[in-house]
Amino acid sequence: MNRKWAPLVLAMVVSVGFAVHSLTASATLKPGDAAPQFTTQASLGGKTYTYTLADALKKGPVVLYFYPAAFTKGCTIEAHEFADAVDEYKKYGATVIGVSHDNIDTLAKFSVSECRSKFPVAADADAKVIGEYDAGLPMHNSMANRVSYVIAPDGKIIYEYTSLSPEKHVENTLKAVKDWAATHKQP
Repeated sequence: MNRKWAPLVLAMVVSVGFAVHSLTASATLKPGDAAPQFTTQASLGGKTYTYTLADALKKGPVVLYFYPAAFTKGCTIEAHEFADAVDEYKKYGATVIGVSHDNIDTLAKFSVSECRSKFPVAADADAKVIGEYDAGLPMHNSMANRVSYVIAPDGKIIYEYTSLSPEKHVENTLKAVKDWAATHKQP
């Protein structure tokens, strides 16, 4: 290789490596952190309503998952997997909510077709919740990365998982909910 190009090639390799790592890097909110409270429009089974995290936490743990965009391949796969697992989460007193930057009209359709009317999805068109949870995609912060949190009823994060792959989000959050339930008796 020509010596004059070596520094440029090295800089490009480092930049690409950093960019790839950034896409899969973990969110900064970690277990033990307080979960930011939020209220937003959500849809369950095509019906729109106001969702409040504080109200959901009164019922038990909340699995809060962020996803890039409704009706895309990975997000559809993930929604199907969460829908299939909702009854298992309920056994441990947990509820599920998905959040994306999509508008509420899109999510009303997504909640029926892909979430199978099993759990709500919330609109975060201004990316405020995405930002509070540090769940934005690098270099495109208004669009959510694929990040899953489990939040205990006391408002503390007990589990976090970040991966653009839809695989493992349900499996991992369900394990976290089961682990939490094993040490906390339900009334």
